[in-house]
Amino acid sequence: GFTFLSEKPILHCINLDEKAVADGERVVERFGLGEVAARARTRVGWVSAVIEAEVAQLEGEERQAFLTDLGLKEPAIHRVLSDCYALLGLVSFFTVGEDEVRAWPIPSGTRAQDAAGAVHSDIARGFIRAEVNGYDELVAVNGSFADLRARGQLRLEGKDYVVRDGEVCHFR
Repeated sequence: GFTFLSEKPILHCINLDEKAVADGERVVERFGLGEVAARARTRVGWVSAVIEAEVAQLEGEERQAFLTDLGLKEPAIHRVLSDCYALLGLVSFFTVGEDEVRAWPIPSGTRAQDAAGAVHSDIARGFIRAEVNGYDELVAVNGSFADLRARGQLRLEGKDYVVRDGEVCHFR
């Protein structure tokens, strides 16, 4: 079929100067972009390229202190990625191994068996069930799935379970 540009989701990202960052949440009203923001499959976001360049050079507590001084909760890249995921109808789930933690983007509303296929087609074919828990629950037990099982916080879900954003899944 045809892939018209007018059918594509659009993210308008306004580059604000350092002084205007405090008004970032009101960028639509400030620049009269209400009509643009109201369009279907359209979002209006904002960044400050100068501030983001400085944030990228900082780490840990230094980064958080810098953002707090500016009145920001998180770096702009987090907002931009969140907006992109929302426009594309995507969510992420995580798999955790001994040597790797990985996020897998999938369409919103994806069943567990199909999500397993995002990791590998063989896992989807041999799918039995998924062990599912939240990120915060896993962090609270220092990454120990055995502790999650002991606390009763590890859920067993079937193939028709709809995977939600930010969940940690282990496929059997």
